[in-house]
Amino acid sequence: MAGRAWSSVLMYLSPRRVQREGTTPDYRFSLANERTFLAWVRTGLALLAGGIAVDQFLTELAPGVRVTVAVALLATGALCTLHAVRHWVRCELAMRRDRDLPSSRFPLLLGLTAGTLGTVLAVAIVVGGLR
Repeated sequence: MAGRAWSSVLMYLSPRRVQREGTTPDYRFSLANERTFLAWVRTGLALLAGGIAVDQFLTELAPGVRVTVAVALLATGALCTLHAVRHWVRCELAMRRDRDLPSSRFPLLLGLTAGTLGTVLAVAIVVGGLR
């Protein structure tokens, strides 16, 4: 059991291990998977930048609101970049094993989080979150 778990971890850390699985898919599909990976990373970086911006530039916002939103954006950005790696590996393995691509609830989680944080910020600014 531990050996199998370690093998799964190594799969995420070594693209060569992924390449040993199944058969090589059409390169266009692998390139599309890489573009999706890069899109997730860009989204994660934008969330990280947003968290830093909220903390540094919304200084007139109530400290509790500012810190909460900034930390939530930073955590979501970090999760998004980690999800990028996981999603790339899962899709690449599915293609190599000639299986259906995996589904994910992460886009829903990301959308709900971004929408909630945006709403919290808007309400805090309009209703008096300013000092």
